[in-house]
Amino acid sequence: MCAAYHLTVDVRTEASRYLVFRDHLLAEFPDLDDQTLADTLEGITDLKEMLAEVVRSALDDEALAAGLSTRLSDMKARLERLEARAKRKRQLALGAMAEANIPKLAEADFTASLRQGAPTLEVTAEDKIPAAYWKPQPPKLDKQGLLAALKGGTIIEGAALSAPQTLLSVRTK
Repeated sequence: MCAAYHLTVDVRTEASRYLVFRDHLLAEFPDLDDQTLADTLEGITDLKEMLAEVVRSALDDEALAAGLSTRLSDMKARLERLEARAKRKRQLALGAMAEANIPKLAEADFTASLRQGAPTLEVTAEDKIPAAYWKPQPPKLDKQGLLAALKGGTIIEGAALSAPQTLLSVRTK
């Protein structure tokens, strides 16, 4: 099994131990103050240290993901440049072969030839095209507009704002 699975199991197990110890301490010492309880639990469990490691690991994963995203973006831009350059070179060869009336260029590693392509569609007046050639599109829910209306106080049947969820906020300077 993977390390992430074991870490999840370990943290959940330690969280369960923490809760059992907390409940036991509160049952034995009902007037125990919050600071003493927290200090005692920190001394007898490893939950805080384990949570700190989980958050550090998440920060590492987020940094790697951000780096990969940037790298992927750079590589996509490079791919687009290479594709555009290849297209320009093919256009240059096509133009020169057509102008020089060279219908075929046979080389050891490739053969390039001029040929008539298939006709392509050119729409000159979209508003004059008959309805039979239009595809109806299914309606799509405007979730952003719906959210904005609900936040603005509009009551909309079939939609509501959910209760806010607790989130983990991690700051790194």
